[in-house]
Amino acid sequence: MPLTQFTNLDFEDIKTQIKDYLRSNSNFTDFDFEGSNISVLIDTLAYNSYITAYNSNMVANEVFIDSATLRENVAALARNVGYTPRSKKSAKAKVSFFVDTSSYATQPLTLTLKAGIVAVSNTFSSSNYSFAIMNDITVPVVENIAEFNDIDIYEGSYLTKTFTYRESGDNVPIERFILPNDGIDTSTIKVSVSPNSASTNLKTVYKLTDNIIDVTNTSLIFLLQEVADEKYEVIFGDGKFGKKLEDSNFITVNYISTNGKDANGVNSFTFTGTIEDNSGVNVTEGISDLAAVDSARNGDDIESVSSIKKYAPLVYSAQNRAVTADDYKAIISNVYSNTESVSVYGGEDTDPPQFGKVFISIKPKNGKYLSQIEKIELKNKLKRYTVAGILPQLIDLKYLFVEMDTSAYYNANATNSVNALRTAITTTLNTYSKSSELNTFGARFKFSKATRLVDQTDSAITSNITRIAMRRDLRPALGDLATYELCYGNAFNVNSLNGYNIKSSGFNVSGINGTVYISDIPNADRKTGRVILFKLLSSNQVAVIRNNIGTIDYAKGEILINALIINSTIIGTDQPTIQISGTPKSYDIIGLQDLYLQLDTSNSLVTMVSDTISSGEDISGSNYIVSSSFPNGRTDRESPLVRGVPQYTTVTGTEAVNVQEVDTSYATTYTTSTSFNSTEVAANNVSGGYSY
Repeated sequence: MPLTQFTNLDFEDIKTQIKDYLRSNSNFTDFDFEGSNISVLIDTLAYNSYITAYNSNMVANEVFIDSATLRENVAALARNVGYTPRSKKSAKAKVSFFVDTSSYATQPLTLTLKAGIVAVSNTFSSSNYSFAIMNDITVPVVENIAEFNDIDIYEGSYLTKTFTYRESGDNVPIERFILPNDGIDTSTIKVSVSPNSASTNLKTVYKLTDNIIDVTNTSLIFLLQEVADEKYEVIFGDGKFGKKLEDSNFITVNYISTNGKDANGVNSFTFTGTIEDNSGVNVTEGISDLAAVDSARNGDDIESVSSIKKYAPLVYSAQNRAVTADDYKAIISNVYSNTESVSVYGGEDTDPPQFGKVFISIKPKNGKYLSQIEKIELKNKLKRYTVAGILPQLIDLKYLFVEMDTSAYYNANATNSVNALRTAITTTLNTYSKSSELNTFGARFKFSKATRLVDQTDSAITSNITRIAMRRDLRPALGDLATYELCYGNAFNVNSLNGYNIKSSGFNVSGINGTVYISDIPNADRKTGRVILFKLLSSNQVAVIRNNIGTIDYAKGEILINALIINSTIIGTDQPTIQISGTPKSYDIIGLQDLYLQLDTSNSLVTMVSDTISSGEDISGSNYIVSSSFPNGRTDRESPLVRGVPQYTTVTGTEAVNVQEVDTSYATTYTTSTSFNSTEVAANNVSGGYSY
């Protein structure tokens, strides 16, 4: 009979196939396999076949990077394409302090802060963290004061590992230099080589390299590779690519073993370092308290297996040059470990086109924006990969916020607590706001999905009416004459030709007393319009201060504001902000190019409305509450809700151009939304709950 093909890993199926094979033999045609001792042998054979097949299958999976599961194998496969997985990253803080030497018997010329542990965090999240520096820092003593300003300190234990190199031979195995500690930040590794263990004062510093381009047989370089158990191996040259070690060379490796992202946020420190004067005497007096210039940040865990699988092929395909957008994304994620999301697009895609440029926007894992120092460092790193004639330009991240105003109808007979139902809805939307569908470049807010999630939160919810606004936050240059451009990447809906489709928070402008707001007046074509500046005189009356301070393109979703001197804003203490929002033409909102899309639950509103028809309280629907599907008539993001068509009348004065009387006959109660505000509408109330 032909050989049976075992393609199934199920134990019972293998056992059945063995029996079928035996029955095909004339000696076992009528044999009772279940009632004889041979059944034990069949079970053994089936079990052995099962284990062998399973192991073979697992081995085969571990050969390919897409199917491999063990980190050691994934790292080894990535190494085959020249990719070194990112290590843990130490949280970096910046501190300053000084030493007063006026009480010293002998005045030193310089003071040196020695490499190693220099500070310990005061209790942070029930833990204490050590912070170190990798190199000595020497400063002069000027008028009895030695100032250590803006010192970068790195979280972790400062460690040293030494090796003695032995020439391999018949009886001497090839030397491997594996660092024994977990959690090593490879960016902190410092390697030096001495002729032998007795001449450690004669050290030659070796530099880390990630490729062998321009490496000669005398280059003082070393390479790193991840080995088993998340350890790292230091590799030296072989005399062809990089200088070869000599017999008895003494190797010293200094590095920091870190806790990664756990120390992010530490901002209080106690000095524990060692300071020596120019004579080598330890200094212990006159040391001031440490002042935190920057809190600890950018600490990160070791690169995950899924990330290695994603970026190793991309980095390999880039071949150490940045040409396509995918090349830039792969290289940036590799050289800047704090990258959460990257948007890259060519200048040819801008309006107007800017040929020869590539625009890069990065969302860091820690914080909202890249610092200026981080931009400079990243730009310098990208110089190694950029193609001649292409100028990479790092631009600030632009957040596009989605705000939801939801009227959720519920069956009063199906729930015991309206508050619990409201809480469940807000929890659902908060969960959705943190999903991978949002919070990235190129993301899309899916209106139908969001409303479906509301309906599916609880069986007591019968339906919902949800209104959507999109918002950009303007960060003005206070006190400076400046122009501003806000791009939303999505078309605005023109609700009224009488204006006030765009709403803003309040701010103060030079030359105008009081708080002012931005809005719009559309042109007849509903495609473009002008931007106006107005003040609130009362709940139903506004005064236009300036009729034309800019333009708005509703189709492109762009607002241009002419030169203004903005002195202060109502919102924002650390960062002054003007919130500017409007209704999108489509409720499906896309984060295009450099727009990072987020659902802002803190500025969203949930209103609970009793569904009297579903509950049986009002079968005829005579008193059923109808919620509007359209935005409210508010003129700004802060005033009480108003509706109606403004009536223009001339007004005298140095500021106001005209006054608009706003009909409030349909005004409803408005509750300011600060953290997913919720209101409840009773059966006899008018429809309410508007948030923008």
